[in-house]
Amino acid sequence: MRGRTSETFYMHKRASSKEHLNGYDYDYDYDYDRERMLGYSQSDLSKDISNPSWKRPLPHVLVATLSSFLFGYHLGVVNDTLESISLELGFSGSTLAEGLVVSTCLAGALLGSIFSGWISDGLGRRRSFQLCALPMIIGASMSATTSSLEGMLLGRFFVGTGMGLGPPVAALYVSEVSPAFVRGTYGSFTQIATCLGLMVALLIGIPAKNDPSWWRVCFWASTIPAALLAILMEFSTESPHWLFKRGRIAQTEVELERLFGALHVKPAMAEFSKSDRADEVDAVKFSELLHGRHFKVVFIGSVIFAFQQLSGINAVFYFSSTVFRSAGVPSDIGNICIGVVNISGSIVAMILMDRLGRKLLLLSSFLGMAMAMGFQVIAASDIFSGSANLRLSVGGMLLFVLTFALGAGPVPGLLLSEILPSRIRAKAMAVCMSIHWVINFFVGLLFLNLLETLGPQILYTIFATFCLMAVVYVKKNVVETKGKSLQEIEMALIPAD
Repeated sequence: MRGRTSETFYMHKRASSKEHLNGYDYDYDYDYDRERMLGYSQSDLSKDISNPSWKRPLPHVLVATLSSFLFGYHLGVVNDTLESISLELGFSGSTLAEGLVVSTCLAGALLGSIFSGWISDGLGRRRSFQLCALPMIIGASMSATTSSLEGMLLGRFFVGTGMGLGPPVAALYVSEVSPAFVRGTYGSFTQIATCLGLMVALLIGIPAKNDPSWWRVCFWASTIPAALLAILMEFSTESPHWLFKRGRIAQTEVELERLFGALHVKPAMAEFSKSDRADEVDAVKFSELLHGRHFKVVFIGSVIFAFQQLSGINAVFYFSSTVFRSAGVPSDIGNICIGVVNISGSIVAMILMDRLGRKLLLLSSFLGMAMAMGFQVIAASDIFSGSANLRLSVGGMLLFVLTFALGAGPVPGLLLSEILPSRIRAKAMAVCMSIHWVINFFVGLLFLNLLETLGPQILYTIFATFCLMAVVYVKKNVVETKGKSLQEIEMALIPAD
């Protein structure tokens, strides 16, 4: 795949030899560009125009993924520690209170997600990252020092607001600072960071079985990466897309040179000139996202995130310890296996993202998750012997996590950052992520009660059905974005005015 900036030489239609935007003059050699568009083959272009360096943006992408690490950490921090938390704070045996400890964080995430688009468009991507780190530090400190359920819930709510702000900003930032030919690979970094956060939380939580107060250490530990995110973002680049939309042309050039090198500044500015309207950034209204020409892509993104959560994946992450114990498997061993499988699948997805494409990975992922849930249903039906059911149940859970990590985990956030037009990208991402958090909240709150009321067979059948519905929906509605410029993707999905 060629870099996004190189696409401007043969995709951009020039009506004149000079274009003027916001006081900035772009000089184009029209005959030279026309010769490229009409007379050169694709391979000739690849040889003549090099991609920007993938190394320059990498440190900035890695700093941004600290927010995803924190997201994963706080999802998993109550997995092994929930029992000791409930004993020390006096709500042991109450499934509703345990569900609230999980879900209050998700309620805060919904609030943070709702306002993430307006915050990231108003303050910029860097300041948004720093803002999301602040409530994570405050909330984790409150949870670590509390002596009551109310204090724990308040701390989890604060943490949740940061969790809700971080993922959409990370998806935006990574897509906006990454060259097109590695955009899928770098987009997968956020999922890998989330998996690492989950695994670190599970590993740190292991001593909680023997030390009833260890859970406080687990919450304190999360303040370290949150502080690093706030500090390191001060030295990271701002998104050139955001700077350009704010009309800060000189700063845009500086950051582009910092990210891609001096040779790629001019073509990148030309690309921005045809896709980003600096005078329209503040004109986006919430109503535009719910009807009109942008509704289709917003609806597609929202449905994909809804299916991601209705698959039951976070029920596995939140309550895997409980499920493993009921199956007779030590929870620490089971959770380590889940963490290893999750990271392994995410690394494979990173390798395949820019080779097989987003749509194929998404389809294969949801189909594999449906099959894995089918194994869980068979295991719960006691058709086989006890040991066979045990192997089938544990194997089905691990297969479920693996297939999720191959597509349904990393693809939605990346896909949305590609299919959403630049003008509405931040605010539309906020709407789609809000759907994600609403469903996530109810899954975390109701899973244990539904498991007791409906039984594993019916509940896992429901999850499998949603996965199969997702396969059908993705097949019919999702376009492949691999190898396409953002303008091609927008033209395929957004009707003309």
